[in-house]
Amino acid sequence: MATQWQGVCGLYHLGRTLGRGHFAVVKLGRHVNTGQLVAVKMIDKTKLDVMATNMREQVYLNACCHPNVVRLYEVIDTPTTLYLVMELAEGGDLYDYILRHEGGVVEGTAKRHFAQIVRAVSYCHQLHVVHRDLKPENVVFFPQQGAVKLTDFGFSNLFQPGMMLATSCGSLAYSAPEILLGEEYDLCNKIYKQNFFNTQHVLMFCLMFALH
Repeated sequence: MATQWQGVCGLYHLGRTLGRGHFAVVKLGRHVNTGQLVAVKMIDKTKLDVMATNMREQVYLNACCHPNVVRLYEVIDTPTTLYLVMELAEGGDLYDYILRHEGGVVEGTAKRHFAQIVRAVSYCHQLHVVHRDLKPENVVFFPQQGAVKLTDFGFSNLFQPGMMLATSCGSLAYSAPEILLGEEYDLCNKIYKQNFFNTQHVLMFCLMFALH
């Protein structure tokens, strides 16, 4: 069945849906002039309660330039929709990758993927950006580059050493109990470090044993 393409401001044609969240839809995009394929995240601006979060995503992705963080090419802002045009992950996400490897991923491959995730998170922390929603669905594959990359900064925030964050956010299955209780945390304290390392361990365990 042929893909039905729709236009975005005369710049991109939109095709099939790649993913869907609570406040946004990600579609396959194709640049009108160059034919380049991209991922276009469409954020509904009528949901005013989430606009601050989504504008943060735009700012933080603009600030990040790392081989293991998804690149943001451009932003198209219309009265009703915010379009984030990003590089396309041809290999899908880590969750689907795990589903395709029912017996688990071989240790050497799992180590390479895991190391790239850690490098991406470490880079973000150097920029004082905290992701706050690490999970398999937010790690995507670029087979031609031999890379996995971190994406979806919708829950991200800036921090300064000693600055306390209080928002209980992210995905339930990957959150530490302290975060769910709403306790304040910063990047350097015990609670956040426990949550960060717990999440990393869960990702590694999923890779090795194909749990989902």
